[in-house]
Parts: sequence; structure tokens; C-alpha cells
Amino acid sequence: MIPRYTRPIMAKLWSPEEKLRAWCLVEFYACEAWYKLGKVPKEDYQIIKERLKPYMQEGGFKEENLKRIEEIEKETKHDVIAFLTHLAEIIGPSARYLHLGMTSSDMLDTAMAWLMKRAMEIIIEDLKRIKEILKDRAYEFKDILMIGRTHGIHAEPITFGFKLALWYEEMKRNEKRLENALENISYGKISGAVGTFAHVPPEIEAYVCEKLGLKPDPVTNQIIQRDRYAEYMASLAILGTTVEKIATEIRHLQRTEVLEAEEYFSPGQKGSSAMPHKRNPILSENLCGLARLLRGYLIPALENVALWHERDISHSSVERVIIPDATTVADFMLVRLEGLLKKLMVYPERMEKNFNLLRGLIFSQQIMLALTEKGMTREEAYKIVQEIAMKVWQDETLNFKDLVLQDKRILKVLSQQEIEKVFDVKYYLKNIDKIFERVFSD
Repeated sequence: MIPRYTRPIMAKLWSPEEKLRAWCLVEFYACEAWYKLGKVPKEDYQIIKERLKPYMQEGGFKEENLKRIEEIEKETKHDVIAFLTHLAEIIGPSARYLHLGMTSSDMLDTAMAWLMKRAMEIIIEDLKRIKEILKDRAYEFKDILMIGRTHGIHAEPITFGFKLALWYEEMKRNEKRLENALENISYGKISGAVGTFAHVPPEIEAYVCEKLGLKPDPVTNQIIQRDRYAEYMASLAILGTTVEKIATEIRHLQRTEVLEAEEYFSPGQKGSSAMPHKRNPILSENLCGLARLLRGYLIPALENVALWHERDISHSSVERVIIPDATTVADFMLVRLEGLLKKLMVYPERMEKNFNLLRGLIFSQQIMLALTEKGMTREEAYKIVQEIAMKVWQDETLNFKDLVLQDKRILKVLSQQEIEKVFDVKYYLKNIDKIFERVFSD
């Protein structure tokens, strides 16, 4: 179930043809391992190798193969048996040496691990590109002043580059989570019906895994345990939530009343079928919606961890949907975010205008601290500063700094020069360089 917005690289990975190729590789390498142990006659091994070689190449399985397997499955009601039956048609009598001692999940889970590993590698590469863009743009706007907001209300000064550095640091954590998930999903199993290697020795598993760039799972039952899958899906869900966080911020910054940043609006683009003036943050809104979808795939993955005894099949139908879809959605989101960040339009003049909207109120904490440093109690200092601040909130003609300079209670404690120093914005940004050094030292 591949969404229509799939990129070609991910669409090919999760195509039915590539799935069959993965199955074929597992079966062949297991057969080859048996041959090296002397259990498969050389002439049969050579036939199997020659006849399967085209199908182990990318694009080897064709539409006619899919149709034939579907035709067989209508009778067998078992996709793996249908696949093996079709391979027997291709190979002939030597096919009896395929699937020796194996259960279906040996092939399915090892092939899925190989596909999930490749999908995660694509996503990690996407994330690395976004990190580079965030780093470049963070330094571009490192000293561009803007107001910080808490609860949506003006708080204290920051820079736009500081905001981008925050996103970069979070993407670093996402990268670690993805790499951990990649490590823990990169395990195969060829251990038989309940995982005891009763009919297939561990050497077969080790050989197949090495060939596919996987590691043998230390212990399994009939399947690779689904906590590995759950971690994989959780890492994607958290990644999607970070993307949503960034997109939500961009949506707020593009609001007409704010308009400090804006998605690129290309020539000929239309914002509304009804209102020709509209320039909407459609990319960011799209990403927020997809993040909800991506998180939705996590719950089924968590519920797949608890299966009956050595395994039931309740997880199978779920994974056929959520794994291709989740990796596809994550890949698409990162590519879309990459383009959004590259072309993001930033308006420092508007940031400066908004910065001054509250006519100096954002310096209230610094005045309070200056008073307490001079010996005034915090409670008294807070009361005085808040009293002045509320007057400025209620009367747009008033300026906070002017009222501070006129207040006799404050002038008894602070000189005019000390008050002027409080309103120097550089004070708030004195550690931006240190923060950048900590974030980007890698």
C-alpha cells in the first residue's frame, strides 16, 4: 500500500518486485550455505545459482512473475508456498534444496530486515541533508534579533539563528535515535519453526546474514521479536513530531499579524480559489497532517510486540501496511521539509518591528533583577515593575523605559546610567556564540 506521493527510490524499495527479490536472496544464500556445508550437490547448486541469478538482480522479477505467484496463491492460500512453487517452476527438480529446514518467517523476517535497513538508510541520509541546511541557515541568521515568545506572548530577545540551532540540535537527537533503530533492526534469523535450530544449523543463519549485511539475532522463536520493529517505528514517529514542531512554528511565523518568516511563494502559485490575495503555509500544514499519520503507525507496531506463545500471525497483516507506509511518509516529509527550509523567506525588518510592539516591556525581568541586586526584596521589586508594566499594557501611548526613568522608587536604587544599561539588547545575546559552539562543535 504505497502512497501516491512516494519518491521513486522508496517506491522501488517497497515494490512487489523488490520484495520478491529480497525473498529470493534469502532463499539462495541459505541454499548456498547448505552447499558450502556439503548438503547440496554441486550440480544442483549450479543449476539453482544459474537460474536464480537474473532474479537476484534489481528488477529481475517481472509482472508475469507476480501474476503467476498470485495465481498459485489462489489455490495454496499461502504466499510463501506460492513463491517457492514458482521458483520450483523456474529451477526444476533442484529446487528441492531450497528452504531446507526453514520456516516461512525465516525468509520473511530476514528479507524484511534487509528492506527496513535500506529504508532507514535512505531516511538517515535525508536527515543529514536537513541538518546541513539548518546549520547553514542558523549561521546566516545567528545575529538577527527577534522576540522570543512563551505562551504565544512576547517574552525576551532571541535571534532567529538561535531558533534554527534549537531545531538542529533536536535533529541530532533524531539522528541518534534513527541510527539506534537501524542497528537494532539489522538482524536476521534462519533458526527454524520455533527458533531452536532443530533442522537448520546456526552456520546457515550466520552466512545468510553476512551476505545481506545483517547480524544473526542471538535468540528468536519463530520470528524476530517485534520490540525491534516497535523501536524502529517509534524513532520515525518522534522524527515526524520534530518535523511537525518546525512546521508549526513556521505556520505561526507566517500569520499575517506576525509575518516574520514565510514559505516561498512561486510565480503563478495560487493560495485560494476564492481569495486571490492569499499566501498560505500549505507545505507546513501538509507536514503537520502527515506527522499525525506517521504517529498513527506506532500504536499497531507496539501492539504487535505481544504475540501468542512462539508466534501468531496477527502482526503480519499490520506490518504489510505500516512499514512501507511509515518509511515512505517519513522520507517524503523530510524531502518536503528540506525544500521548505532551503527557500524559507525570512523578514528581519518585520522581526524588528514586532520586537518593539510592547514598547520596552520585554526588559521587565532585567529591571527587576537589577533592583534585587541593589538590595530590594524580590517581592517588592516584582510589585513595582509589574505595576509599571500593567500601565504600558493598558495605554498604547506609554513607553516602559520612560516610566521606569520617572519612577522615584526605582531612581532611589538605580542610576539613569544603570537603567540605560538594562535596556541594552546585547545583554540578552551575549552567550549566543557559546551556544552555537556547543551545538555545532561536531
